[in-house]
Amino acid sequence: NIGGPSWDHRQLESDQRADIVIVGAGYTGLWTAYELLVAQPDLDVVLLDAHTAGYGASGRNGGWMSGLLDGPREEWARRCSPQAVVALQRALNATVDHIAEVCTIEQIDCDLRKDGALLVATSSPQERRLDELHASELAWGALDDDWLQLTATDIEQRIRISGATAALFNPNCARIQPAKLVRGLVEAVIAKGARLYERSAVTEIDGHRAVTNRGTITAKWIVRATEGFTASLPGYRRRLLPMNSAMIITDVVPDSIWEQIGWTGAETFHDLCHRHSYLQRTVDNRIAIGGRGRPYRYASKHDRDGAVDAPTVGELRTRLIELFPSLRDVPIQRGWCGVLGVARDWSTSIAVDHDTGHCFAGGYAGDGVTAANLAARTLRDLIVGIPSELTELPWVGHANPLWEPEPLRWLGVQSVYHLYRRIDRTETKTGRTSKLTPAAKKIAGR
Repeated sequence: NIGGPSWDHRQLESDQRADIVIVGAGYTGLWTAYELLVAQPDLDVVLLDAHTAGYGASGRNGGWMSGLLDGPREEWARRCSPQAVVALQRALNATVDHIAEVCTIEQIDCDLRKDGALLVATSSPQERRLDELHASELAWGALDDDWLQLTATDIEQRIRISGATAALFNPNCARIQPAKLVRGLVEAVIAKGARLYERSAVTEIDGHRAVTNRGTITAKWIVRATEGFTASLPGYRRRLLPMNSAMIITDVVPDSIWEQIGWTGAETFHDLCHRHSYLQRTVDNRIAIGGRGRPYRYASKHDRDGAVDAPTVGELRTRLIELFPSLRDVPIQRGWCGVLGVARDWSTSIAVDHDTGHCFAGGYAGDGVTAANLAARTLRDLIVGIPSELTELPWVGHANPLWEPEPLRWLGVQSVYHLYRRIDRTETKTGRTSKLTPAAKKIAGR
């Protein structure tokens, strides 16, 4: 419970004009407003959100502020250069520290602590994937000297994870409380003069107009920062798939159990199952664990106010106890879920059209806590017209392919996650890589 917000939850009540209207008040929208107003304090910026600020994955994510990079690196390298791909990775790494600096400047208390992240293998097939990942990152020149390969003994000295056999330590990650970061950003952008209208759903983007059922904002620039809610806009249904990600959190873990687990730092970690889980130790000594749960609802429908179904809670609790058997008797306090945006090629895209004034950033595929800020600074430079290294990054102007129409979209997602479940069971039982893995990867497009 982070307490009530200090802003007034105003709704749009009339037609208005602005320099820039931002559709969506999640991380992308809030950071874009913030970075623009820092660069040009006299800009008139309006944010519109269909629900409340941070309602989607921005307020309900796993609290990983990491430099993880997904996407079609080979395609980016052909279109730009291998050096540009490495530059993107390094820019993401640096963004972790940039966000931390902004939090200090704006006095945003979001439980931020930069202790890195562990990518943990708990089976032989996962070890092979870990080795492949390490080799790939080395080949792209994306690793710095602080990345570490860890043995089972090394891992135990940090966190006693049942069955852990190997890991990679990535220093470029900080733990945060995501909803607190949203709250701090809202307060910062309002203090800098932005107008925020919540429960004011945009039903159409028409030329230089963002149309709602409560009024229309006319602006030179319209930034579409709708991420997992993009499919609800006319004409954008197949741009991004709304992927559901669920979490549960324990009651406060007793000191006696922490002594068994270790985990005295704030490292985040995730396993290398195909249906991977991601975890953090919270500032108040609980453990939060997330995973995909029920990943997709037919026709791009969304969850109902973050409610998570009982089977998903059960699956996550089972995985938590597999990783930490000593937590068997620690109750689960609650669960929730949020919807994130996934492009068909699992790649973030950033675009600014100077002719129409339409701008877009999104498709973070679950790694948006850090990427949203880098995308926002890139949008800032493109909108303001400042040539910079950011505007040359390979995700700028990247054209994502469209998702298949229904029912193919639903069938494809269900098939992939059904295969992932079978693959993980096979790997756990036999210790061998499943022959179904190539099929799952091909359908997923990864």
